[in-house]
Amino acid sequence: MMDRDFFRRAALDIAPELIGKILVRTYSDGTVKRLHITETEAYAGAEDSACYAHKGRTKRSEMLYRDGGTMFVHLCYGMHWMLNIVTGPVGKPQGILIRGVEGYDGPGKLTKALDIGKSFDGHDILCCPELGLENSEDLVDITCCKRIGIAYAAPEDQEKLWRFTAKRNVNG
Repeated sequence: MMDRDFFRRAALDIAPELIGKILVRTYSDGTVKRLHITETEAYAGAEDSACYAHKGRTKRSEMLYRDGGTMFVHLCYGMHWMLNIVTGPVGKPQGILIRGVEGYDGPGKLTKALDIGKSFDGHDILCCPELGLENSEDLVDITCCKRIGIAYAAPEDQEKLWRFTAKRNVNG
């Protein structure tokens, strides 16, 4: 069950558990899209040089210090919105980048396709009427890989297998 306690745990525990869950986007006209999450990436707080919190509490990292379940939506390369979900308790910055959903294999592609932008920043994924998560009964095999796009991070953090992808749907 996804409740507040689910998101107050460590990003590394939650990131693989989000694979196969359903991202639900509800539009103002009543249209609803439900897409299975196929790829996530964990960012493990101040000690992780790939995490925005690595340099301390800044304007850019502030959202990561919020309560687990808060959405952190930021602009990457000045053109792509990135959807992250803050994890852990208040004051312990860490989070998960939603890298892919079925049909959209990149974080910028998924936010563009689902019209997710800065307006979602700071909202609670557990009670936002326009964007939320649902459990799925599907069983998914998961592959662990190196994270992408973190050349700025320390070499040891670049090598960590903290990206999780759906290998295949076990249910058929």
